[in-house]
Amino acid sequence: MTTDALFSPVRAGRLELPSRIVMAPMTRLRAAEDGTPTPEMAVYYAQRATAGLIVTEGIWPEPAGQSEWRVPGLSDARHVDGWRRVTAAVHAAGGTVVAQLMHGGRKGHPLARWDGSVPAGPSAVATTEAEHLPDGSKAVPPPPRAMTVADIDRAVGSYVTAAANALAAGFDGVEIHAANSYLPHQFLADNTNLRTDEYGGSIAGRIRFPLRVARAVAGTVGADRTAIRLSPGNPQFEMCERDPAPVYRALLAELDGLGLAYLHLTDDDVYPALADLRPRWSGTLIANVGENRAATTASAAVRVLAAGLADAVSFGRGFLVNPDLPHRLRHGLAWNPLDEAHLYTPGPVGYTDYPAVAREPQLTMH
Repeated sequence: MTTDALFSPVRAGRLELPSRIVMAPMTRLRAAEDGTPTPEMAVYYAQRATAGLIVTEGIWPEPAGQSEWRVPGLSDARHVDGWRRVTAAVHAAGGTVVAQLMHGGRKGHPLARWDGSVPAGPSAVATTEAEHLPDGSKAVPPPPRAMTVADIDRAVGSYVTAAANALAAGFDGVEIHAANSYLPHQFLADNTNLRTDEYGGSIAGRIRFPLRVARAVAGTVGADRTAIRLSPGNPQFEMCERDPAPVYRALLAELDGLGLAYLHLTDDDVYPALADLRPRWSGTLIANVGENRAATTASAAVRVLAAGLADAVSFGRGFLVNPDLPHRLRHGLAWNPLDEAHLYTPGPVGYTDYPAVAREPQLTMH
């Protein structure tokens, strides 16, 4: 199998994707302080519209879910208006884009939340991970509250509202971020869910919250415009899942019947999630094989497709530094170097200033 395999079309729910090259969600901290997307963000995403699919950076569905300063939101009319400019720019450039809904749960700092709220998660388990603050520094947040059942109900409702707002803003669908230490993952993981009620204490309890969110969002915007991202066994941000296989097998047994647009699945060195879960998923599967590893290359993506482990592959760092990544993958061209100093700094530097490859003009035959 050659790189040509990356450029064949694939269906994901109601989305017809022109290639199997997906732009992975990447937090960039470029929104306005109140979470409104900026014009600069429209430029950034439109530059990358040759991806088969763009998955946006994580977007908070409610102020209590804001994980860091300048992370964008989708809870208010001003957010919808800001995102409408982004989606219009992407569509004008020929792209397809879905909104990733990302609730921070226990992640977040009161000083880095627009509403100043104390974070809350499944259990009152503190993190030692420092968060970005408005003054440019980083600080460890205070211990989170344990969510009440009323808090859980409100959080589910916030996903529903944000999903409806996403469609109003012109998005082609939504992806529920249930990976990488965010709220649904916190319910799934051993160390962040110490509950003994219906939302913990057993596999059925652990998977209850992500299932509620998926069903509620699918019931609002349509299952064929709803997707979910999972990262079984991912230790990032102090998460611990000692035996992820039984939990995620049970979760997929329930999710698979919903008819979701796709499953976005991160592989892991300890638990081979793709090999174990691909046979348990009957729909479209997008693989991410670069998390906690070297950046995904064309050859790595082709190997995943050739092995039948996925239908498409998401690229993170590749799209971060190359607005024209598909062109570079097709022709084996070098990548731009990463400007690591400006990953999370406001402004165009290290964001919209990565150059595309200069292309030779095409001759027109008369």
